[in-house]
Amino acid sequence: VFSPFYVFQLIPLVGVVSFAAVGALSFSVYSLFSKSDVIINKSGNPEPWETVDPNKPQKLLTIHQKWKPIEELENVRKLTK
Repeated sequence: VFSPFYVFQLIPLVGVVSFAAVGALSFSVYSLFSKSDVIINKSGNPEPWETVDPNKPQKLLTIHQKWKPIEELENVRKLTK
């Protein structure tokens, strides 16, 4: 037997699942357009990691992160180019 009371019990479930789906979709779109480490088309740039700014944090939350170039790696990069 169908009772309208069961429909009212589903409202919180639908609300929570909808909120989670909208949150996941919005974070995906945010990461896609604002993060430099997310790549859609790799064929346009075969080495996309070269364009990542090391001074800009790539994590969602970064606490006291400092970046210094490693001299040996910079020398290797100059020799391989």
